[in-house]
Amino acid sequence: MRLDFETKASPEQVRRALTDFSERRLKTWHRSMDPRTYRVLDSGDTWAVAKESSARSPFWVVCRYDWSDPDVVRWTITESSYRGGGEGFARASPAPGGGSRVHAEWENTGAPWTQKPLLFLIHVRPMRRVFRGMWKAALDEYADTEVT
Repeated sequence: MRLDFETKASPEQVRRALTDFSERRLKTWHRSMDPRTYRVLDSGDTWAVAKESSARSPFWVVCRYDWSDPDVVRWTITESSYRGGGEGFARASPAPGGGSRVHAEWENTGAPWTQKPLLFLIHVRPMRRVFRGMWKAALDEYADTEVT
């Protein structure tokens, strides 16, 4: 999956939205995150491990997030309901006139053949539009409501 879009959130706000593992994470990502699954398992200054899923998705993942590089947030799937793994990253750069250009990529790997048709559906073009729209809406709303 590859997403490219612009948001009114600054690069710093994008980074904060992606690395906030407080209860606010559920509010920020309410369009795409299922609160029944979300749980922070461990965290440090530049990393966190969380169990997450999307609402109405048959899959959940445990991801290790790392933001020790100031320009990119990375995640690695360490456990999943589909018995596979994966990894991804997101990067935000300043957009002309304000806001950010966001580039995100991730892939799912190692799923057994019985799970591959469902995972394939997540990565087809119409779903990319859905994910891009959810990410953009979440980050635009974050920019509008963030209290610094």
